[in-house]
Amino acid sequence: MADAEPAPAPSPDGIPLAVMERIRKRGGSATIYDIAELAGVSPSTVSRALSTPGRISQKTEARIRDAAARLNFRANPMARALNTGRSHTIALVVADITNPVVFGIVRGAEQAASAAGYTLVVAESQESDVAEAETIERLLPSVDGLILATTRLGDDALAAVAARKPMVLINRAVTGVDSILPDVDHGVGQLMTHLSGLGHRSIAYVSGPETSWISGRRWERMLEHAEGLGIALVEIGPVAPTIEGGRDAIRRVRAARVSAVVAFNDLIAIGLMQAAAESGVIVPRDLSVTGFDDIFGSELVVPALTTVRSQLELAGRRAADNVLAHLAADPAAAVDGGLLQTELVIRASTGAASS
Repeated sequence: MADAEPAPAPSPDGIPLAVMERIRKRGGSATIYDIAELAGVSPSTVSRALSTPGRISQKTEARIRDAAARLNFRANPMARALNTGRSHTIALVVADITNPVVFGIVRGAEQAASAAGYTLVVAESQESDVAEAETIERLLPSVDGLILATTRLGDDALAAVAARKPMVLINRAVTGVDSILPDVDHGVGQLMTHLSGLGHRSIAYVSGPETSWISGRRWERMLEHAEGLGIALVEIGPVAPTIEGGRDAIRRVRAARVSAVVAFNDLIAIGLMQAAAESGVIVPRDLSVTGFDDIFGSELVVPALTTVRSQLELAGRRAADNVLAHLAADPAAAVDGGLLQTELVIRASTGAASS
């Protein structure tokens, strides 16, 4: 009778060398089969212990979790999705990932997603509705929900996406779709009152992308306040929501013969100030310049930029919380704190209107 084969030699930490070798050949990733061998249970028992705790004895579950920890096991979200129908992943789609306005939104959404055990993935549409639609189609099969910030899609397209997966919009209102919105009127009202108090009677609004919902709302509110304050108001645009877009708009601003300009966002405002300086226009002596969002860098430019601050991090966090509430089949838990506060931040780029 042949001698029985000796048991595989263990590694210094008690893990059989055969298991370690398989993991090494696999690129360092352990599987539930490795855990099962180390814990002395079946792979199905490992799966139950890791996916739905409490279904097996505490002693066995503890042994399995100890084995998983020793093997540095990390669950594959795609494999888990096959069993549960959930990838525990939320997508955040933005128009321009280089725009600092995105930073706060991403941070807030990531904090909320991470706290709930979800992974946040960020994708960019490059200011294109076509690219945005294509990006969403690629993401939908592998994510549980979506957050669209600065979306450029039409209402019908957004409603169609919301019918397929839980979705929340930031800075965009669509009937039947959850939205996180700023209090546009409050910030615009403070800004227009500030400029009026400085003696400005003619103001230009340099608008953002034609498909930007928030740009249209800001223009509408500016019109209302301008009428009440007796201020002449002209719209210039649409322009790209970038520094270069602001630089390109300076000739039209100068031709409008206004004493102050309100830009759709801080990037446009910074571009306007750069181009103004190059053309001999001194801010704010010759032209007051303001923006929206209070992005990182708005107080670092010279002169520091007067702008309307938005609660970007809170917007991202609230959007993620609302997606998670819908995923938990508990829409009542969705955060409904009303409009997010906006606030005028007065800096050196605005001054008294020149006589």
